[in-house]
Amino acid sequence: MATSYSAAAKAEICRSLPHKNCCALAECFGVLLFCNSFDHDCVRIITESREFAYILPKLFKKAFDVEFDAFPSMAAPGKLIFQITDPDKLDAIFAACGFSRGSTLSMHLNLPLVEEECCRAAFLRGAFLAGGSVTDPGKAYHLELTTTHQTVAREAYTLIHEVLSFYPKTAARGGGQVLYVKQSDQISDFLACLGASVASMGIIEAKLEKELNNKVNRRCNCDDANTSKVVEAAQEQLAAIQILHQRGITEKLPQKLLQALHARQQNPEASLTELAAMMEPPISKPAMNHRLKKLVELSKEEV
Repeated sequence: MATSYSAAAKAEICRSLPHKNCCALAECFGVLLFCNSFDHDCVRIITESREFAYILPKLFKKAFDVEFDAFPSMAAPGKLIFQITDPDKLDAIFAACGFSRGSTLSMHLNLPLVEEECCRAAFLRGAFLAGGSVTDPGKAYHLELTTTHQTVAREAYTLIHEVLSFYPKTAARGGGQVLYVKQSDQISDFLACLGASVASMGIIEAKLEKELNNKVNRRCNCDDANTSKVVEAAQEQLAAIQILHQRGITEKLPQKLLQALHARQQNPEASLTELAAMMEPPISKPAMNHRLKKLVELSKEEV
């Protein structure tokens, strides 16, 4: 089964764990605020990424010194579910995140946890791993993060601007809050910030390929249009020559026009440049065009 672009980006991010404890905590904080469930009686994280599932227990052990109460077999197909329900473990997680289990009414972005630049990037990594996705750039440019916490979405909106100097767009979907980006350069910068440099370059390469294809298509369309004009002009000239022959006027033409008439008649598919080179002596393309236009005008006068 082919790996999606989003899955490949997440796999790239998961190749390394945070070295600093503060970054491990910030990354777990991002995971918790953008995962399926983070409340006073349960933490539930559902993912299809095997790479994320592999590092998740290590992240929680490093950040909170806790283990999951329920975790899936890595060989299991489909979605993988991790869960913590033990009150003591939940107390430790809430306390590390700056909350009080049971008395915290709504989740928010605890700013001291993302005060350092490295921790901000780690937080966004966790948010993307738990609640993010990115579309194959060959199809469309779209990256998004989804959370069930309205305040978190609003504060993450500001955090993204502080880290990457652009604001994502926002939307509500199925009871969740979505932050999304549709500009290729912004998506590339976002992925690079997360440590997914290969996926980031993939966005740039896809954009360059699209621009090249568009340029080639425009050139081909332009060439086709020019070819059509040349063919139409040649047909008009040949029709004019036929009229001049029928009216017996060709032998009365000046030598220059007669030379142009014979060249076109004998070379119906030749370009103006090619016809101009056949003249004795050779003439310029505009001069050749003038002679052929004169033949067309004479035929119209006869008609």
